[in-house]
Amino acid sequence: MTISTPPKTKGALAKREARLAWGLLLPTISIVSLVIVLPLLAIFWISVKPVGLADLRPVSAVVKESLRKRDDAVRIEYRIRNSSQSKPIEDVSFSDTIPDGVALAELPEYCSVSAATLSCELGTIEGGFSERLRIPVTLAGDYDSAEEVVEASLPLVQGKGDSVLTNTEFTLDNFKRIFDSKEFMSVLWATVFYTVVGTIGALLVGLFAAMLLNRRFKGQGILRGLYLFPYVSPIIAVAFTWVTLFDPFSGSFNTLLVQMGVADEPINFFGQKPQALIMVTVFEIWRYFPLSFLFILARMQSIDTDMYEAADMDGASPFQKFWYLSVPQLLGILSVLFLLRFIWTFNKFDDIFLLTGGNAGTRTLTVNVYEQAFAISNIGAGAAVAVVIFAVLLSFSVFFLKYVSREEGL
Repeated sequence: MTISTPPKTKGALAKREARLAWGLLLPTISIVSLVIVLPLLAIFWISVKPVGLADLRPVSAVVKESLRKRDDAVRIEYRIRNSSQSKPIEDVSFSDTIPDGVALAELPEYCSVSAATLSCELGTIEGGFSERLRIPVTLAGDYDSAEEVVEASLPLVQGKGDSVLTNTEFTLDNFKRIFDSKEFMSVLWATVFYTVVGTIGALLVGLFAAMLLNRRFKGQGILRGLYLFPYVSPIIAVAFTWVTLFDPFSGSFNTLLVQMGVADEPINFFGQKPQALIMVTVFEIWRYFPLSFLFILARMQSIDTDMYEAADMDGASPFQKFWYLSVPQLLGILSVLFLLRFIWTFNKFDDIFLLTGGNAGTRTLTVNVYEQAFAISNIGAGAAVAVVIFAVLLSFSVFFLKYVSREEGL
């Protein structure tokens, strides 16, 4: 005879706790959505739109009013223009209040006056439209006071302009332009090399530095502080220092190489291939290994020393103790650091831009975003490259968390 147990149901207290938990999390979820999700959706939207830098300004009719005097003739001048050079604006009209003491003498056929209000119907104006509407007037008072009153009133402008950011016109030309480009594979190669070598190098140097300082000795605190110097220094200062140090004309490093006979002539480390890509990768390793060093050292100091004492009694060598005792204990933190450093390095822009500007084979995907969006004013193509970066990082993160981290026991 088997006794079946009834399924467990949530009680009233559990439901209230769940509602309270969601209520407490709602502000955080809302802030994350506004800060992260909405800009991400905007990038996806712009990536499939034919958007240039000039299209970020809304298409609108602009009317500016001024009072002009030439000889004894006085006129009100309205400068009318289309803010877009290519998009037309339909049903354009404007109205303006005529102040007391100003009388309009002659009106164009598309303008009329009613109850001291001037109204003009312009219809459709094409892209790049610019015209001056001059209306003669007579003044009851002096010119200076009338000029101040006339220019203080702003015309009310109306019109329907089509914006490429909000219409339903979509295209995949941005992605076609990226993948069909001859430079795409070289940009992708530079990004992969810079990211993988820079990430692994920062972890290895950080691991080596942590092993050196994982013991007590005089001056240990000062040395730890010196190790943090590359990470806490301003990026502009250290980048300028590196560029100056390795300058082919006045750099100390090149002078030293020539005087020692290592090089026959100065080497342009940041100006030619493949030295430039290697140098920016070395700079990445040097600048960010302290972060790995801190985390790895903290994990090393939490490992139980009894294991190492037992290994010493069994006659284990230093390499055996490191490989069979330290490495298994460090796999967890190394995996987390690799994931974080990979994402951060893949998204790195300022280091490369300050060192080489993306020249000499150091143009990565993030630098490509800047050049597409601002150098050639193609915002849509820049957003498309950003979508590619997001897809690569998302795929890598899912693969890493699903397979690699599982093997490491995370």
